Amino acid sequence: MTTPILDVRHYTHDDLALIRQTILDIHADAYAENMTEFDERFPWFVDHWGGNPGFACVIAYDGEQAVGFAYGAPATPGREWWREHLDPAPEKQRTFSYSELAVHPYWRKKGVADRLSRVLMDGRDEDLAVLLVDVEHPRVQALYESWGYRKVGERQPFPDSPVYAVMLVELPLP
Repeated sequence: MTTPILDVRHYTHDDLALIRQTILDIHADAYAENMTEFDERFPWFVDHWGGNPGFACVIAYDGEQAVGFAYGAPATPGREWWREHLDPAPEKQRTFSYSELAVHPYWRKKGVADRLSRVLMDGRDEDLAVLLVDVEHPRVQALYESWGYRKVGERQPFPDSPVYAVMLVELPLP
């Protein structure tokens, strides 16, 4: 598979006002056919993650058309919640919380998700990255496994959220 030539741009906490609507639009397109009540709270999550001073986001563009994004932020030191799933937990502690990845349906299965993930993780200072994948989406979980992530447990972070597979990888990505 040849990844299309896309311009992947980096953004930070300071750029949130500029990119917020772009993120919301891509998310709406990506989930248009499967939007759940929980997904409708996505703007709150954008603001929550974007409010973190370490927020990092990448957006892929075809010309000026945004086609996908990935974002996250460093975990608060000493509060790596994923550790409860491992005994013993790794000695490495600095964790990047990979919060969200979305690609417009037209651009799926073209390597865009892989490229966004790798660009987001490239050069990170953290030792590990953690993310959550809805256990009802085994193909998405398999995609992350193909990138080196491994499932270490399951978690339901909100009473109305899906149950998620907790996935962890050492950085840099393999």
